[in-house]
Amino acid sequence: QVQLGDSGGGLVQAGGSLTLSCAVSGDTLRSYTVAWFRQAPGKEREFVAAFNRNNHNTYYADSVKGRFAISRDNAKNTQYLQMDSLKFEDTALYYCAAGQPALSALRLPSMYYYWGQGTQVTVSS
Repeated sequence: QVQLGDSGGGLVQAGGSLTLSCAVSGDTLRSYTVAWFRQAPGKEREFVAAFNRNNHNTYYADSVKGRFAISRDNAKNTQYLQMDSLKFEDTALYYCAAGQPALSALRLPSMYYYWGQGTQVTVSS
């Protein structure tokens, strides 16, 4: 059974950095498109970033483009999200998710089979 372990959240001042990790167990990371979504209190879950398993491209929400970056370590079966220049509005519970969505559906939470438990990111202003 595939399981995702997301970690790396914490409390950071605005302008600071954090690196989230998403460790995949039960299958190979390469088999999946892995994305991050986030959800702030009272808001819907929103797409943050993804690595597409087929074309190996990365995709970002406009709100994080230029500040967040995805990388993978296939040997460790782990994907990372480097978050720089954090803003107060980045505060949310961040989830990693794995699936095999079509490229056109990459930003839809419903297209992902497996989810991590979430890791809290809090940015103080």
